[in-house]
Amino acid sequence: MRCIAVDDIGLLPISADAAEGLYRLVDAAYEKRSIAVSSNIHPSGFDQLMDKTIASALVDRLLHHAHVIVTSGESIRLVDATSGKGVTPLAG
Repeated sequence: MRCIAVDDIGLLPISADAAEGLYRLVDAAYEKRSIAVSSNIHPSGFDQLMDKTIASALVDRLLHHAHVIVTSGESIRLVDATSGKGVTPLAG
C-alpha cells in the first residue's frame, strides 16, 4: 500500500483552489490509502487557513481512523543552525 505525504500545511497561504485540491486529494484517498500530514497548526485551526466548510470536511476525513501524533520542543534544524552545527560558510 502506498502512503500520501503532505508536508507543512499552513506554512504558506492556501488559496481557495489549493484548498479544494487538497480536499479532493484527501477525499479520493479516504479509506483507500494512508495519508500522512504535517502542520504546525492543529487541525482545529484549519478553518483559519481555508473556507470553513472545506476545512471541516477535510479534517473529518483526515481524523477518521487517524493516529494523531503531537510533538513539542525546539526545531532540531533551528538548534543546529544557531549552534553552528552542520553549517558550512559559503566560499567567496
